[in-house]
Amino acid sequence: MFARMLELTLKKDKKVELTRAMKDEITPILKKYHGFFEVLALEVENEPTKFFAISLWTNRADLERYEREMYPKVKTILDPYLTVAPIVKLCNVDHTITERVLGVAA
Repeated sequence: MFARMLELTLKKDKKVELTRAMKDEITPILKKYHGFFEVLALEVENEPTKFFAISLWTNRADLERYEREMYPKVKTILDPYLTVAPIVKLCNVDHTITERVLGVAA
């Protein structure tokens, strides 16, 4: 399993709007992609302008296809809420964590 982590720096008071856009616009796009598993939205409590979005993918090839084909559109959805470009990091998910996540999902 692979994870794609976005670190987002938000404009002041845009967190609610960003969360709505993620739910209504971005998550439906992700769900259309083969290999997509789940997205986690993380609000940073002590930094109101920081937000993390982690998408989980069953394999790297599907994640990379999404990045090529659809991430540019997703970025245009995100841009109005951000002060700087998102920082993107790709991560391997430890297999013991993967087993737990898949066990919960089953």
